[in-house]
Amino acid sequence: MVKAVVGANWGDEGKGKITDMLAEKADIIIRFQGGANAGHTIINDYGKFALHTLPSGVFYGHTTSIIGNGVAVDIPVLFKEIQSIIDRDVPMPKILVSDRAQMVMSYHKNFDAYEEERLGGKSFGSTKSGIAPFYSDKYAKIGFQISELFEDEAELREKVNRIAEQKNVMLEHLYHKPLINPDDLYKELMEYKEMVAPYVCNVSLYLNEALKEGKEILLEGQLGTLKDPDHGIYPMVTSSSTLAAYGAIGAGIPPYEIKQIVTVCKAYSSAVGAGAFVSEIFGEEADELRRRGGDGGEFGATTGRPRRMGWFDCVASKYGCRMQGATDVAFTVVDVLGYLDEIPVCVGYEIDGEVTTEFPTTHLLEKAKPVFKTLPGWKCDIRGIKKYEDLPENCRNYIEFIEKEIGYPITMVSNGPGRHDIIFRNK
Repeated sequence: MVKAVVGANWGDEGKGKITDMLAEKADIIIRFQGGANAGHTIINDYGKFALHTLPSGVFYGHTTSIIGNGVAVDIPVLFKEIQSIIDRDVPMPKILVSDRAQMVMSYHKNFDAYEEERLGGKSFGSTKSGIAPFYSDKYAKIGFQISELFEDEAELREKVNRIAEQKNVMLEHLYHKPLINPDDLYKELMEYKEMVAPYVCNVSLYLNEALKEGKEILLEGQLGTLKDPDHGIYPMVTSSSTLAAYGAIGAGIPPYEIKQIVTVCKAYSSAVGAGAFVSEIFGEEADELRRRGGDGGEFGATTGRPRRMGWFDCVASKYGCRMQGATDVAFTVVDVLGYLDEIPVCVGYEIDGEVTTEFPTTHLLEKAKPVFKTLPGWKCDIRGIKKYEDLPENCRNYIEFIEKEIGYPITMVSNGPGRHDIIFRNK
C-alpha cells in the first residue's frame, strides 16, 4: 500500500514528524520532489534533527530510504546529511538514489544567488539552494541525470563543454561573474559519481517489485499546496509540484497505487518566503506565537529565518486539502495555542467587497482581506493527552469547527513535538 504525506499550505506544516511517526510501520520512504531548499524538523529518541534531502524515515533500521527521480539531488548536501546523523549514533540507513534523478550543480546555486542579487527588492526570497535554476535546466533538457555519470567519457565531456559555453554567456553578459571552467565542471561530476555510485538504483523497477510483495510505502512531500507551481501562489512558488499526484511521477509508480493521502495542516499558519498570506499577523501578537510555536520557535529549518505567522486559514486549507486529494488530515501543533483566551480563525476572504470561501488566483489573493471568527481558547497544556475525548471541550470544539469548515476528516491531532505526541481520532 502507498500512502502520501503532503502539506496543505505554504510548507512548515509538520510533515517530517508525521512521516517519522508513520514510518514506524512502513518498509520504504520516498522523497519524490524538491531539493535541499526546505527542511523537516524531527524530534525522536535520537534527538532533534533538521533533514533537507533524506526522507524522514531514516531513523528506523527496518526502512529503506529512497531519493526519487523527481528530487533535485545535491549530492554533497545529501552525504553531509547522512554523516551528520551517523555522527549522532543513528545507525547507517539503507539509502537508494534513483538513476533517473538529476543533480544540483555548484553553478545552479551560484545562478540562484546571482539572480536574487540582480532582482534586488523584487526577489523571490529564494533559499539559494539552486532549485529554480536546476528545474529550469531539467526542463530545458540541459540537466545532468545521475545515469549520465556512468556513460562514455567522451560523450559526457562533450556535454560539459556545451553547457559551460552556454552558461558562460549569461555569466559574462548578464551577471558579470566568473566563468565556468569545463575541466572543473567535469571534475565536479566525477566527484559526485564516486560518492553516489554505491547507492544508485533503478528505483521504479525496485518499487514495482516492492508493490508486488505488498510492501508498505510512504511518499514524503516537501513544502505544501500553495507552493505548487501550477496550483499555488504563482510566482511565489517552488519549482516542482508539491501535490500528492506528483508522487507517482517523482517516485515512478502507477497513480492508482496511492491509496491514502495524509495532508498535514497546522493549527495556526506560518510561512517562510515571500507571497500573499491573507491571515498573516504582525508585531507582538506574531512574535509571541512565533516564540511559542513548533519546538524552540517558528524559524525555518533550512534558513533559520523567522517564519511569517498567521491564524488558521480555512479558505487556504480547504483548497490545499482539495488539491492534494486528502483522505486524512493530520492537525499539528495544537498544543501551542493553549496560552490564548480566544483564537481567531480566518473563515473567508473579502475581495472587492464580496466575501468568498474559495481560494482565488494570485492577483485576487493580493487584494483579499481576512474574515475572522473568534473561538474560545482552552487555556491549559494538552501535551501528554492520548485520547481525543480527554482533550478540553474548547480544544475539541476548535478542531471540529475547522474540520467542518475545510470539509476533510481530521484523523490525527498532534499535541507535542515528540514522535508519539499524537492522538488518533476514528472518523
